[in-house]
Amino acid sequence: MQGMEKTKVGIVGLGTVGSGVARLLLDFGDRTARHAGRTLWLEQVVVRDVDKPRDCELPKGILSDDLSKITGNREITTVAHLVGGLEPARSIMIALLESGKDVITANKALLAEHGPELFDLARELGRSIAFEASVAGGIPIIANISQCLSANQIESLTAILNGTSNFILTQMEEQESDYASALDEAQRLGYAEADPTMDVGGFDAAHKLCLLAALAFGGAPNFAAAEVEGIEQIELVDIRLAHELGYRIKLIASASREAGGASVRVNPALTPLDHPLAQAGGSLNALFIEGRRIGRIYLQGPGAGAGPTAAAVAADIADVIAGASRPVFQGAAEGLSPLPPGDPQQRVGKAFLRLVVRDRPGVIAGVSEALAKAGVSIDSFLQRPVEDTGLVPIVLTTQPASEGAVRDAIDHIEALEAVVERPRMIRIARI
Repeated sequence: MQGMEKTKVGIVGLGTVGSGVARLLLDFGDRTARHAGRTLWLEQVVVRDVDKPRDCELPKGILSDDLSKITGNREITTVAHLVGGLEPARSIMIALLESGKDVITANKALLAEHGPELFDLARELGRSIAFEASVAGGIPIIANISQCLSANQIESLTAILNGTSNFILTQMEEQESDYASALDEAQRLGYAEADPTMDVGGFDAAHKLCLLAALAFGGAPNFAAAEVEGIEQIELVDIRLAHELGYRIKLIASASREAGGASVRVNPALTPLDHPLAQAGGSLNALFIEGRRIGRIYLQGPGAGAGPTAAAVAADIADVIAGASRPVFQGAAEGLSPLPPGDPQQRVGKAFLRLVVRDRPGVIAGVSEALAKAGVSIDSFLQRPVEDTGLVPIVLTTQPASEGAVRDAIDHIEALEAVVERPRMIRIARI
């Protein structure tokens, strides 16, 4: 905006999100200027390969492969760090902080796994790390938990935090696709990477959940303590049978306070069909926040994509420059300790068990006896017709029981002569 003071900004990394941020700063400067109170001037962009074709036209002379063009420029005060992975992303962020820059990032894996080191360094240097774009794209989750709800004691978080897995599970249900076909479609449409492990394995959601849990419960991110299970083993038969029982399978990220620590886990879970999380289909993200004073808050929206993520980065840049972004994870004089994990064996909940057994008399009695021996009661039972192979699919759901007891029951059932494979267990979401 004419006559408004300039603040010079740098960008490291010009992939999909970086290009989106650059376009926002170049094409919509008036909008960010009104929020920040000054013009955000894109001064320098640093990339690994300057010759790589990019979907972003930059002013002449601002693209470089030399990080010192940013770290050595005192006029650049704020930098969008849009480099994925752990290294060299970690080293680049340290260099930016040590050169006196405030940093905005979308790299949830870096913060989840190296957060204590990086946030402590930022605190010592009097710098900020802003990361709204690292979790759920365009949904303002970080600001809500760290600022808007800071006076509340948050007890639990239950969420869908990975749009790729959500799309695949939705595709399997709606199109009657097997897992491999649904994954192929997600890759064709650009929802899944060529190597989808981070998404379908649950790791991307776990990185995001670790950041949210640390903010909500007061600690440093502790990815090593997270329990992570992906959707790779979900079969179409699981989708169908869950639906018959009144459930939809979702990749659920859940965190809750526990005595002496916190439970942080990502796993496929049966979710009641009428629950908002079950109804968040396609690539949407959604989150329930449960607080002692506020009760339950629900947020839903686009969790990924260049547009929402770039907008979140640009908003963080404007907030930091305007002084409206309060540093997080930097309130403790000596830093924050990682959240200790709870004991998963003691966690109580319901479970869905799918068995394949031979068609023999007394099989059901044997399964019931094995469950009783482990102290697990049956809540519902569904037996399918005998298949041509002489095998019988059986599905049952349990009454609430400890994780350890359910796993003992599975061991007992697997040992039965009529059972042809280890029973498949999927948890039932506690919502």
